[in-house]
Amino acid sequence: MAIPGNLLSQTTESIDPNTSGWTSKLNCTIVKGTGGRNGGDGCLSVRSVAAGEMQARTVSSYPVTAGTVYYAFADAAGASTERIGIRWLSSVGWEIGVTWSMTTMAASAGWHRVSVAGAAPAGATQAQVLLSSTEAGAGVSHFWENIYLGTPIRTLGNLLPFNTESSEVDTSGWTAVVNATISRQVPVVSWSVTNYTAGGHTLTMTAAAAGNASILSVDRPTVTPGREYLAYAYLQPPVITAQAWIELRYYDAVGNQIQATRSTLAPPTPATGMYRQRVSATAPAGAATCSLAAGLDGASAGQVLRLETIVVVAAPVLQAGTVVPYADASFEQGVAGWTVASGVATIARTAPWGFSSYEGSYSLAITSTTATTSVVRSARFSVIEGVNWRAQAIAHPAAGTWATATIRVRWYDAADVSLGASTGITYSLPGSSWYLLQSDQTAPAGATQAAIEIVPTASSTGSVLHVDRVALWEVLPLTAVTADSGRGYIALTLRELPPDYTITVYRVGADGSRTLVRGASGLIDRQPITSDLLIIEDHEAPMGVPVSYRIEMFNPGGGRATRGSDTVQLTLDDINTVWLKDPGNPQRNTQVVVQSAPDWQRPVEQIAVVVRGRRNKVVLSGRRQGLEGDLAIWTRTDEERQALHLLLDSGNTLLWQAVPGMGVDDMYVAVAQINENRVGQLAQEQWRAWTLPLIEQDMPVTVGINGSAGRTWQDIATEFPTAGDLLDVYATSEDLLLDHRG
Repeated sequence: MAIPGNLLSQTTESIDPNTSGWTSKLNCTIVKGTGGRNGGDGCLSVRSVAAGEMQARTVSSYPVTAGTVYYAFADAAGASTERIGIRWLSSVGWEIGVTWSMTTMAASAGWHRVSVAGAAPAGATQAQVLLSSTEAGAGVSHFWENIYLGTPIRTLGNLLPFNTESSEVDTSGWTAVVNATISRQVPVVSWSVTNYTAGGHTLTMTAAAAGNASILSVDRPTVTPGREYLAYAYLQPPVITAQAWIELRYYDAVGNQIQATRSTLAPPTPATGMYRQRVSATAPAGAATCSLAAGLDGASAGQVLRLETIVVVAAPVLQAGTVVPYADASFEQGVAGWTVASGVATIARTAPWGFSSYEGSYSLAITSTTATTSVVRSARFSVIEGVNWRAQAIAHPAAGTWATATIRVRWYDAADVSLGASTGITYSLPGSSWYLLQSDQTAPAGATQAAIEIVPTASSTGSVLHVDRVALWEVLPLTAVTADSGRGYIALTLRELPPDYTITVYRVGADGSRTLVRGASGLIDRQPITSDLLIIEDHEAPMGVPVSYRIEMFNPGGGRATRGSDTVQLTLDDINTVWLKDPGNPQRNTQVVVQSAPDWQRPVEQIAVVVRGRRNKVVLSGRRQGLEGDLAIWTRTDEERQALHLLLDSGNTLLWQAVPGMGVDDMYVAVAQINENRVGQLAQEQWRAWTLPLIEQDMPVTVGINGSAGRTWQDIATEFPTAGDLLDVYATSEDLLLDHRG
């Protein structure tokens, strides 16, 4: 799969099917190697002609804008260290300069990441990617693949800017707090081929002397009091016994620190890789900004802590509608608000890092010293009386044996007085698998708060039960549909979807016919489920026809579960109007007034052969083609005229929809050369008469609904200091929405 936003072609990026995107620049020859992971088995083998540095470059040069930061990365493997560079060129192809990465700290025959970022210098209009390594002799190969050049790839929603997240340009996003110096290094780290936010440079904190050492991000992004935020970073501690940590700090409007929440990395085994550590906390009253700190406790002089992919985001929702904060649901920094209400059990966060978890890197460990029952209770969370709530947790026996585990809810009134606990549901826990525990209860009258209780019964001494991904939410319909006739689409909401399944969604007509519904990646046909909540806007649903939806979900073993929706119908208030829609860009959809419907033609390829002595010709015919004709329409305002131009500009296949009874079925069409004519002689007249030559098309299958792919205004505000800065980057508001940069 192509790297999103890559200026390089797919062939140049993945070296599949050939090496045509690359050429020698210094002391090397280029051949295609094997063992690649991006798009196929191919990789770029750069072979030295003689001992010394060798360089390969892209054949093509790519357009850049002076002053804009660009980012390049690649995965490399070989017998020597390497670096990557961006070569800046003028409009006539002269080299202005090269921005080089630091050299990797060691050589490795395994795939590892190298990267560089920098602003295009004055006069630069083009750029090339340079790949460099220094070999000990002739005929030595260095291997490259998964190569990117483009604007920085950063974590969506990150409140910290790109350079603070990645330190790819320099270390200016960080400052030393206690006993520390800051630098950058490029250790050998192997990342997933699709982990595009991980770079080669790491932020490096070195303890100046024995003792505690820490650093702090310079940036202070804005936060909202009462909202929970999650921070995380990949940490590489110097030794197993080092106490590495990250800390989310909140500040008031004048910069005074008012809260700090720390999360310590449970020493991993082995301590040689990168380990993602998370910390979450709700912004307190008076909080205006936040920052992230990191450090080592009890460090020796010269010990190093490396950090990569440093992020602060609004805390993720593990289950749609849950009232349980991330800290209490995922146990990434400790046991949060959980306590032992009764019994001999003790609770703690699991260790070491990654030893046992369902979500994140840790879970809650419940240990019972005797074969008895204990009650483990969460903190209290706000609820609404009289409605149904579902408590859920994932649990697995980690040691010893457990007879049963009950999950239930204890209710409280506004004065914190217990109203009693619901009966709950009891589950058997054989073996050591992860089990889903859930129970539905209705909040009694007067209930304003609720706590989740897990009641496990151990069958043997020293039994350990791990619990993770806890949630409590109001139970809403699993499937809901609403028709938005004003904007011409049906919204389908699917809740509590099972993770790791695939999903297929059909639109079902009154006659029982099924049509696949379009999603972000094309028609939704066995697509992976990535969230328990899925909202689909079906912009291709017909007008004036009752439809429903059928949902099929498939587990990894091939089993299938199905759902159905209610029946809904879109309407057109004015039968003289029709919808013209772009299936992949519904923001461009527009309504127009019909002047006259087409008089259709259906062309056919024919050859007429005259046979000597026969009266009739022999006609050889191809298959008769689809409908062709001219649709005459009006636009009534300048806004409608501009919207129609925007719709037609792309040349994409469009969907034409009219109400039933007009003698025209919904039809996918290509629009040829158009005519736009004034209706009257007055210059101020806004009406226009259009002629749209239509050619019937098949339904686009692979086209996905274009969208912002998770981008929010926060991402834009983090990257661009002022609204004026957007004008040089995005030509239209749609380009801003879709991140199409000029």
